[in-house]
Amino acid sequence: MALWGGRFEDTVSELTQEFGASLPVDRQLYRQDIAGSCAHAAMLAAQGIISAEDAEAIRGGLEAIQADIDAGTFAFDINDEDIHMAIESELTRRIGAAGGRLHTGRSRNDQVATDTRLAAKALAKSLMEGNLALRHALVDAAEAAGDTILPGMTHLQHAQPVLFAHHLLAYAWMFARDFTRLKAAFDAADASPLGAAALAGTTYPLDRRMTADTLGFSRVIENSLDAVSDRDFLLDLEYACSVMAVHLSRLSEEIVLWSSQEFGFITLSDAFSTGSSIMPQKKNPDFAELIRGKTGRVVGDLVQLLVTVKGLPLAYNKDLQEDKESALDAAHTLEQCLTVMCGMVDTWTVNADRMRAVMHRGHLAATDVADYLAKRGMPFRQAHEVVGKLVLAAEHAGCDISELPVSTFREASELFGDDVVGAFDLDAIVAARTTQGGTAPAAVADQMEKVKAGLVADEAAVEALSPVVEMGTGTRSVL
Repeated sequence: MALWGGRFEDTVSELTQEFGASLPVDRQLYRQDIAGSCAHAAMLAAQGIISAEDAEAIRGGLEAIQADIDAGTFAFDINDEDIHMAIESELTRRIGAAGGRLHTGRSRNDQVATDTRLAAKALAKSLMEGNLALRHALVDAAEAAGDTILPGMTHLQHAQPVLFAHHLLAYAWMFARDFTRLKAAFDAADASPLGAAALAGTTYPLDRRMTADTLGFSRVIENSLDAVSDRDFLLDLEYACSVMAVHLSRLSEEIVLWSSQEFGFITLSDAFSTGSSIMPQKKNPDFAELIRGKTGRVVGDLVQLLVTVKGLPLAYNKDLQEDKESALDAAHTLEQCLTVMCGMVDTWTVNADRMRAVMHRGHLAATDVADYLAKRGMPFRQAHEVVGKLVLAAEHAGCDISELPVSTFREASELFGDDVVGAFDLDAIVAARTTQGGTAPAAVADQMEKVKAGLVADEAAVEALSPVVEMGTGTRSVL
């Protein structure tokens, strides 16, 4: 009989038992559930609600169960419905009546909310660490790139030359913002619902602050209704995952392009490429493509939870059983994507000569030619028109604007002198962008120091996080 079966004359059917069971998903939270139960039992004993002997028996029994699950030898039974019942029923079988006292003053509603918050904290921390690793990889790649330049693009058309390091640091800044979102998700989850019971609190003299401190929560949720029904912290986590997945997808798209024969800017390591079953020459960027594809899965997880919670009245509703699968999937998927991306960036080969070879396509110096005229007194809009006509002339001649004879420039405007050829120097064009955030080597060096300082600060933030209950790995046993 289910632990809640006293009020029922008949048991549920096998079909509805399987349909209503969350154990296949929430058994991943076994360490969080055991930590919460140990904290609850210790508090009950401290408050004189159960005996110290019972609390010690509960603690010992729970630790033994965790060891079995960690080892992969624990036999889960779908009839237990969820991880809470699976552990409590086994605990009672092992230690007797003391196990039946564990649930005093507690509901599955505050129990599952506690487990889920503990898991969210662990997942957010792990993702923050993965985020830091990728940012370090990007910084290392940017430093290794040195003064390598590539055609900066808008609309995927050649626009202006930029340092490759500058391009990579743009992603470092994106992922720094993702870290901030993950930290906010961690902080949102860092509040204890334990002691809220089903929805109204309890008549037992619980010390909620004690259990919060034991479990590493920084604060106690003040409203018992909110404590059991809030899943905003999971939405925060899944939103942070979704945005970071989108950033990974954008970088993946560039990797796919850069590693193609048409671009040839990078060569991926064999360890992060695959071949073709029919075309022996192929070297495919499958893992970048797969990250790009998995982004839809992570975003879908966010949408699923948003739709689940959108119409729920207070307090707990069975719909909330569907909260964990999407969050676990989003976090685990993103963690894998971060690891793979980090490996790709660490092991790619940058083809600097190829990048430079394509710089003389697309009239990358056109803006600087217009600036040449503007600095000699021509209104920029007029200069823009003059250079646009020169680009058209180059297109008709089948060459780049830099390859037009000086005489053609003089025909376009008397302001052009022989020194206009200086406007075609790509390295000089890059070096001239010295404004804060620009692509000049000096500006990028300054930017690099700020990126590194951000990494140091964020690493310190991870070190300062409140304690987490790490996710377990011992749920391999089949149901």
